[in-house]
Amino acid sequence: MSERHLDRDLRLLTAIEEGSPLTQRALAERLGVVLGLANLCLKRLARKGYIKIVHFNDCSVARKRLRYLLIPKGLAEKSRLSYEHMVYSLHLYRRTRQTLRESLGRMAADGLKRVAFYGAGEAAELAYLTLRELGLEPLAVFGPEPGGRFLGFRVRALAELDALEYDAVVVATFERPDATVEMLIGHGVPPAKCVTLRS
Repeated sequence: MSERHLDRDLRLLTAIEEGSPLTQRALAERLGVVLGLANLCLKRLARKGYIKIVHFNDCSVARKRLRYLLIPKGLAEKSRLSYEHMVYSLHLYRRTRQTLRESLGRMAADGLKRVAFYGAGEAAELAYLTLRELGLEPLAVFGPEPGGRFLGFRVRALAELDALEYDAVVVATFERPDATVEMLIGHGVPPAKCVTLRS
């Protein structure tokens, strides 16, 4: 099972364990998936014996309602998934740090010091720490939602990148960076100046 599926199952089991009644639509919104996918995931978890789907009638609206309950086997699965997620996250953290140390370290050794970030989330925080280890500060931070703040930096619109002289743009995401790299290249960033968190 992929990390995405493990994460989705963990988030579903966590939401159900919280105990507040949730509709499939509310679960789908919480997971950021379409309603049909949430339905399939819930049915799969029920088939595996992790959750129990209880039907009851709500007289006030005269229609069938469902309630999802986490049962002991589901609680054990949630614990297992939590552990796997933690191990995966630590592995991702270490691998990302190593990749950044290598790529940013080579740049610093070559005298290239002007580094911008594209992204302002947890991945950018990791990139920031690695850059600081090398004695450097980010030149600027850019993102799809400009106007916010990231570690004291104003998150800028990508259009502002044109006015800067930079040696590299770190694509600060843990997701597959291909689409973001293509977008940056389309905006005029040379491919050789795009640094990703994946080797």
